[in-house]
Amino acid sequence: MPQPQQLLRILIIEDDEDDFILISEYFKDISAWAFEITWIQRYAAALDELCNNNYALCFCDYLLGAKNGIDLIKDALAKNNTTPVILLTGKGNYNIDIEATKAGAFDYLIKADLDEDKLERTIRYTLERINNLQKIQESERRFRSIFEKSKDVVFVAGADTTINTINYAITDILDYAVEDCIGKKLINFLRNPIDIEYILSQIKNDGEIDNFESEFVTSKKEIKTCLISASMEVDSDSRSYLQGIIHDITDLKKAEKASLQAEKLAVSGRFIRTLAHEVRNPLSNIKLAVENLLQTNVNADDQFYLDIIFRNGQRINDLVTELLQSSGATEMNFTKVSLKPLVEQVILSVKDKLMLRNIKLVADFDDLDCIIKADSLKLEMAILNIIVNAIEAVPDDTGLIRVITQLNNKKCLLFISDNGCGITQENKEKLFEPYFTSKRNGIGLGLATTLNILQSHNARIDVNSQLDLGTVFTIEFAQYA
Repeated sequence: MPQPQQLLRILIIEDDEDDFILISEYFKDISAWAFEITWIQRYAAALDELCNNNYALCFCDYLLGAKNGIDLIKDALAKNNTTPVILLTGKGNYNIDIEATKAGAFDYLIKADLDEDKLERTIRYTLERINNLQKIQESERRFRSIFEKSKDVVFVAGADTTINTINYAITDILDYAVEDCIGKKLINFLRNPIDIEYILSQIKNDGEIDNFESEFVTSKKEIKTCLISASMEVDSDSRSYLQGIIHDITDLKKAEKASLQAEKLAVSGRFIRTLAHEVRNPLSNIKLAVENLLQTNVNADDQFYLDIIFRNGQRINDLVTELLQSSGATEMNFTKVSLKPLVEQVILSVKDKLMLRNIKLVADFDDLDCIIKADSLKLEMAILNIIVNAIEAVPDDTGLIRVITQLNNKKCLLFISDNGCGITQENKEKLFEPYFTSKRNGIGLGLATTLNILQSHNARIDVNSQLDLGTVFTIEFAQYA
């Protein structure tokens, strides 16, 4: 059974009735399609009808009174016309041909040379071209949607890394507006400019770079750890351009760091408990022996030395107790706590230290109160350790400490920053380890205890520091439900 013919609605714009009749006859001899033809003579009516987009094809005469077919094509495109227009002329003219193509005509036919074969071929080629264009546009819309909705930053830049196109993920990740990024070089967003040199070097040698880890700086001067993948491509004009993706792994790195800290703390705790057990056993025997000797009649010299042994034995026992408290899980009494008054209490407790050294402390609390589940006394101790460290890091008279609370997406954030000496990368890695300290008379248990308490609160702590510029401690609590 033969397939039914496809119906094509055709619009013919022709001010000469004889020419219209002639063209209509050619359609009758084409059997590949069924046609429904509409004829319009006047320019204004033709423009309105064409812009309804109800036709598969439009054949338009070049001469239409005061205006011509090229004018109609331009006016129709300005009104979002999607119907393909084929221009007809009485005789060939190269300049009109070029002008018609530039204006958006799909083809250009000479009436004197027209017959059913040429008309059929023109219709067939035009329909195929429309079909291909629709596929291209559909593919472009699909990839444009992926580009716009991607959670990763997708960019296209010149060979010198000047950004030409970038998606809206840049706002979510680095807090920059898209329009502020266009025309800027990628180097403007990297913390270490030397990374760009390495990236371009790798692309030059290998043609691409895959998942290179680098640090980016947000508009608020925060540091984000990202993976960048990019490749150098060549466009149709033989110009090189860079295309790539930036994937934010900041939260993943923080989670890995927190997991590593917890693991190190657990290993350290097991070691300390074993050590404490082995130390306390002989220490208890020494203490018992000294106590027994002190109850006997000993001379003054022996009494003096026994007192020394007893006091130092007690001191060792106290140190072991402190060490166990810093590394082991402590009993918590969790209640519903408002973060603001808790932090205010900690600030009040260091007021004398601040005044004695003329250090300025600025507190900025969110208007929305941050409510968390916490053990107030333990959490005060943890925050106190950080603020005391900040006080000891800043200079007299010019020292500045900022304490900020924020409620952000059901997360209670506490920022403690200072303009002190900063922390080296090497020391930063050991910051929360028991007995690690950079202070001359420090024991090194303060921050280890702080980490233990914060982990008991399921809180996350992050440290950013630059030498001679200062340090920022960021603590993240879950908002009390």
